[in-house]
Amino acid sequence: MDFNFDRLQSCEDPFYGIMPGKGSFRIGRVVLPVTFGMPDNYRTEYLTFKVANFKTSYHAIFDRPMLTRFMEISHHTYLVLKMPAPNGVLSIYGDVEMSYKCNMEAVQLAEALDYLAKATTMLGVVQKVD
Repeated sequence: MDFNFDRLQSCEDPFYGIMPGKGSFRIGRVVLPVTFGMPDNYRTEYLTFKVANFKTSYHAIFDRPMLTRFMEISHHTYLVLKMPAPNGVLSIYGDVEMSYKCNMEAVQLAEALDYLAKATTMLGVVQKVD
């Protein structure tokens, strides 16, 4: 997916909590329409996403205030979101296997980044000793 940087608004606040032990600075923020459902019964809200430049297995993270805009009820065990829509309740089902795969990739990525940081530090120490 190509991103149109013309829509990016400036934002310089740091944020934490996405990658364990890692912080990042936002490149900016963008307001995008998000739609759940099908053409006969759907729900659209305009949400503000914060854009950052770091690697993670997630492309977008919906925080609680975003999901509150949809008045959703989630059941994490069954990976189901339910929300009101004009023609009844919308039920959005997740994929358990894909969720597990994404979580494992996130853990492996965090471990690899931690290993890289430690190796870089150790290399710097060795170069000082030589």
